[in-house]
Amino acid sequence: MVKQRRVQAHTCSTSVPHCCRRGLLKTLTEPAIFARETSCDCEAPHEKLSIAQARQGTPVDRPVRVYADGIFDLFHSGHARALMQAKNLFPNTYLIVGVCSDDLTHKYKGFTVMTEQERYEALRHCRYVDEVLRDAPWTLTPDFLEKHKIDFVAHDDIPYSSVGTEDVYKHIKEAGMFVPTQRTEGISTSDLITRIVRDYDVYARRNLQRGYTAKELNVSYINEKKYRLQNQVDRMKEKVRTVEEKSKHFVYRVEEKSHDLIQKWEEKSREFIGNFLELFGPDGTWKQVFQERSGRMLSYAMSPRESPCNSPPRELSPLRSPSPSSPPTRWHNARPSPPTSPKGASASISSMSEGDEDEK
Repeated sequence: MVKQRRVQAHTCSTSVPHCCRRGLLKTLTEPAIFARETSCDCEAPHEKLSIAQARQGTPVDRPVRVYADGIFDLFHSGHARALMQAKNLFPNTYLIVGVCSDDLTHKYKGFTVMTEQERYEALRHCRYVDEVLRDAPWTLTPDFLEKHKIDFVAHDDIPYSSVGTEDVYKHIKEAGMFVPTQRTEGISTSDLITRIVRDYDVYARRNLQRGYTAKELNVSYINEKKYRLQNQVDRMKEKVRTVEEKSKHFVYRVEEKSHDLIQKWEEKSREFIGNFLELFGPDGTWKQVFQERSGRMLSYAMSPRESPCNSPPRELSPLRSPSPSSPPTRWHNARPSPPTSPKGASASISSMSEGDEDEK
């Protein structure tokens, strides 16, 4: 729709009045203009339009001038959505937004957070706004509507009560110039202020911590000290929480490493036990080797090797008795060993003689 309006404005720029052409072309690239306080700059013919005619579409040089007013304090998404609806009510809409001054607002509604200049600038930078009217009236009069050539007024349909009237838009509705928009649930200036008041201590401590003075925050000396002490306690808690998180991370890493070490130890243990059983188990390699060696030794013991043929015969010792199967041996036939002394010689001779007598 915005693209279509830009094309139409480019083709008919010579016939479109200055204020309308500016609104069509520069809504998305520059801030909205401020309305003149004396009279409207629009020189286009301003015949009366019905809602049906406006919805069917109007010529490029005759945009439908829609007016939406409000306080717009703490400008938020609910305000922007209402203006978006007002801008898209008709195919060719020129949206004028009226913003009430501080004096008027404080008198009829209450104190504002933002100043009127801040609220004016907030509206100028909304993409749906073509023109901002400063110091807008609280009640819309026929002279005001005629002065600014307003075709329709856009606002939510909830009656807006004020001093001396139940609905400030009642006469606009009766004239057939009122077009309703929908409120955005869950967001409003009152809701935002309620959140700040509800959490006042939190925001006071927050701003003290960011360098604001107690005087700027309208905080007493005792509350200032209390807030600063609470900030210190919170910082200590944050440090403790950080240390706990780091400790938990360290413990987790140690547990992870321990788990890995235990798992590797179990794997190595199983490998060692398997190798041990393979060597020394009931069917292990060492048992087979031992059995083979035992069999060899037993067979060697049961069948000893024979002596060589050329080896000299073994002589019987004189102290050993001859084997029953062997033939009797004559001791006197044996060659005696030479005596080592005369006494030994005599002893040997006597022993030999005694042996002869025994044989006789």
